[in-house]
Amino acid sequence: MMPTTDGHHAYNAPMIAVDATIARLQTARELLLAPYQLDESTLLKALRVITDHRVDDADLYFQYTRSEGWSLEEGIVKSGSFGIDQGVGVRAISGEKTAFAYSDDISEAALLDAARTVRTIAAAGQSRKVKVGEPRVAPSRTLYPSFDPIASLDSTAKVALLEDVERRARAKDPRIVQVMAGLGCEYDVVMVARADGTMAADVRPLIRLSLTVIAEQHGRREVGSAGGGGRYDLSYFSQAVTQTYVDQAVHAALVNLEARPAPAGEMTVVLGNGWPGILLHEAVGHGLEGDFNRKGSSVFSGRIGQRVAAKGVTILDDGTLPDRRGSLNIDDEGHATQRTVLIEDGILRNYMQDATNARLMKTAPTGNGRRESYAHLPMPRMTNTYMLAGDKDPQEIVASIDRGLYAVNFGGGQVDITSGKFVFSASEAYWVENGKIQYPVKGATLIGNGPDAMTRVSMIGNDLALDPGVGTCGKEGQSVPVGVGQPTLRIDGLTVGGTA
Repeated sequence: MMPTTDGHHAYNAPMIAVDATIARLQTARELLLAPYQLDESTLLKALRVITDHRVDDADLYFQYTRSEGWSLEEGIVKSGSFGIDQGVGVRAISGEKTAFAYSDDISEAALLDAARTVRTIAAAGQSRKVKVGEPRVAPSRTLYPSFDPIASLDSTAKVALLEDVERRARAKDPRIVQVMAGLGCEYDVVMVARADGTMAADVRPLIRLSLTVIAEQHGRREVGSAGGGGRYDLSYFSQAVTQTYVDQAVHAALVNLEARPAPAGEMTVVLGNGWPGILLHEAVGHGLEGDFNRKGSSVFSGRIGQRVAAKGVTILDDGTLPDRRGSLNIDDEGHATQRTVLIEDGILRNYMQDATNARLMKTAPTGNGRRESYAHLPMPRMTNTYMLAGDKDPQEIVASIDRGLYAVNFGGGQVDITSGKFVFSASEAYWVENGKIQYPVKGATLIGNGPDAMTRVSMIGNDLALDPGVGTCGKEGQSVPVGVGQPTLRIDGLTVGGTA
C-alpha cells in the first residue's frame, strides 16, 4: 500500500492483462462501430443479406486512417497536411467473379444498401449458399504496439526534428547546397468481418522520414537521398538514427559528383545488401503472387517443385517481422500473416495467396491479402520479401569481379510479369576491375529476366540486411507499404545499359 497526501493509504489493484487481439477489436469498435450505433449484430445482418444468395465468400472491411505529413526545404516548412479518412468496403465472391461496393458513410443504412448491391453477383445455382458462421476472434499476436504515432510528438517538435536533420546535412559538407526533408505519420485502424464468422482487427502505426540533398561542385549538381521508418512512434528517430540518414544521403550525393558514365554490355554485377533487394521484389516477387499464377500469366505458373534459381537461393515473404514497415498482425482479409518460403535452395515451393486465389487454386491463404484502403479490393501482395544469407564475405565477392559493376543502391524499377523482364536504375554504383573498385559510375541500368537472373547467382554474401523502412509497392493502381532485403549477391552475365 502507498501513503496518500492526506495520510490515508491507497490500495494498488493488480494490473489485469488484456489480450492484444481483444484490445485491438475494442479499439476498432470504439472508432468504427460505436459512433454510428453499429455492433456485431449489424455486421452479421449485412453478411446474411449477402449470403442469402448463392456466393462462395463475403466480407466487410472497416477502416479509419488518420495521417499527417510535414516537409521542409531551405529551412522553411513548405507544406503540412493532416487528414482523416474512414469507410467500409463490402465484397461478395462467386466463383471467379467479385462484386464490390464501398462507402465513406458508416451507417446501418449504407452497410445494408452495399450488401444488397453486391449480392446481385450470384446467379442461381452457380455457387453455394454460405451459412454465416458464429463470431470467432482471430488468434492473438502482437508484432508492433497499438499506439498513435502522430500524438508521440507535438507539431513544434516535428518541425524541429526536420530542421535539425537539415542543419546537420548542410554542416556535413560545404558542397551541399540544398536539403529537403519530409516526415510522415499514420494511424490506421482496420476491422474485418467475414462470412465464416472471423472477426479481426488491427491497429497499425507507421512512420517515415525522408531526406534528399543536392551537392554542387564546378557547376555540376548531383542528388543523394536516404531515410527510413517502420511501425514505431516518432521517438524512433533519435539523433543516432537520423545521423545515419544524413551520412548516407550526403555520401551518395558526393560520390555521384565524381561519377563517370557507366559502361554498357553484358557483365558480372554485384548487388549490395539491404535495399537492392528491391530487385528481388520486382524481378521475382511479383511473379510469385497467386493471382498471376492462377491465371497462367506469370513465368512461374505451374512450376511448383521445379528449379527456378541457382542452388543456395532461398527467398521468403515474411509478414511477421516485428515493427517492420511491411509487417501486419493480420492481412486485410483477417488472416494472420505468415513466414512463407517461396524459393528454397533454388526450388519453387509456394506462391503468395489471398483468400480468393487460394480457394480457386485449392490451397490455403498465406496472409498476403492486401488492399490500399476500404475503397479497394484485396489481392495477393508481398509483405517483407528477402533472400537468406549465404557464406561468402562481401569483400571476397567484390574482389571476385574481373570487370564489372558493383551496384550499392537503386532508384526505381519495373517488371513485366508475363515475360519476367525487368529494368532497374542504379543510384550508386562503381566500376570494378581485377577485384578493385576503380571509380563511381552513373546512368547504369540493369536489364534482365527475373527467373534467368536468379539462375545466374554465383555467390551469396553472409551479410543479409533489410531495407531501412522506405518501400512502397504499386500493383494495379494500389500502393501498400512493403519491406525488402538481401545479402550481397554476385550475378553473372547481366546486361547493363550504360551512358558510355
